[in-house]
Amino acid sequence: MSRIWVLGAGQLGAMLKQAATPLGLDVRPVDIETKEVLPLHEDDIVTAEREDWPETEATKQLASHKNFVNLSTFPQLADRLTQKQWIDKLDLATAPWFAVEDDSTAQKAYDQLGERVLMKRRRGGYDGKGQYWLKQAEGTEIPEDWKGLAIAEQAINFDEEVSVVGVRGKNGEKYFYPLTLNLHINGILYASVSPLDRLKPLQAKAEAMLGKLMDALDYVGVMAMECFRIGDDLLINELAPRVHNSGHWTQAGASVNQFENHIRAVAGLPLAPAEIKNQSMMVNLIGVDVDYNWLASKGLELYWYKKEVRRGRKVGHLNACSGDIGQLKAILNDLSNMPAPYDEALSWLESNLSN
Repeated sequence: MSRIWVLGAGQLGAMLKQAATPLGLDVRPVDIETKEVLPLHEDDIVTAEREDWPETEATKQLASHKNFVNLSTFPQLADRLTQKQWIDKLDLATAPWFAVEDDSTAQKAYDQLGERVLMKRRRGGYDGKGQYWLKQAEGTEIPEDWKGLAIAEQAINFDEEVSVVGVRGKNGEKYFYPLTLNLHINGILYASVSPLDRLKPLQAKAEAMLGKLMDALDYVGVMAMECFRIGDDLLINELAPRVHNSGHWTQAGASVNQFENHIRAVAGLPLAPAEIKNQSMMVNLIGVDVDYNWLASKGLELYWYKKEVRRGRKVGHLNACSGDIGQLKAILNDLSNMPAPYDEALSWLESNLSN
């Protein structure tokens, strides 16, 4: 079997390597800042753990390989302008928006999109970064250094934030995980729970939307679609052409997790629907030190990324899966000494278990 190179050597690359090891596959995450000449073979495969990257010696080597899966798709979805254009082209629901041009004004935004408008940088920006609110009541104007570099979206009064993760093979077959309910605090994902019976009526709609996108892009591998739920409708918020934080629960709760499914797809291996074991919950570890006492909590799984701990930085996550809601609630109780805002995240999880 060919080697599989991953552009990027962060936690997602590490988890792709971990998922591939039992299959006997040689997965090699690459630090994009490395200066070494990579020993790429003609029949090797290249994938990525990120949709946007700078031009470095390493990325130039990888991007020039003929077997870089989805190479032409990444720039289209990494740029929020072309991502929105794809969503519109396929007649899929998303928040009303426009491109912020050099001559765009805040008044235009208020006239077209309402009194609260969210601007997003076209490239980069994650975990609440790269965003700027325009609020008519406060007389907010568009900063000059945002013009020509952003999109403007109507603020959406949504009921909940959900996501769906799907995988598409080289032959076009597709499989999907159950919808995931997500909690963001200050723009950062803190917790997820899946599956939920009350979201099942929206599953077919979510699969049709994401499936249409993957087919149109001839995409191979795992893709995530983040949505706003408004009643019985879904609005696409953002797309991620890679394995995704809101799918981390599949490591504990599915027979084939998102990382293995991505490797299977890009390697051309058989895909199969994942068996969902029970209800799962995921807690992101944001700017907190590792506490190995967590391991004493029955059923709790720790993933520590070995990163320097900084305020607002994702440094790990916790997974748990059980058919016993009491056990899941006991885990939440064991985590109750975590700092704010984890009181909000843990309370949210407890209120949504088995709902």
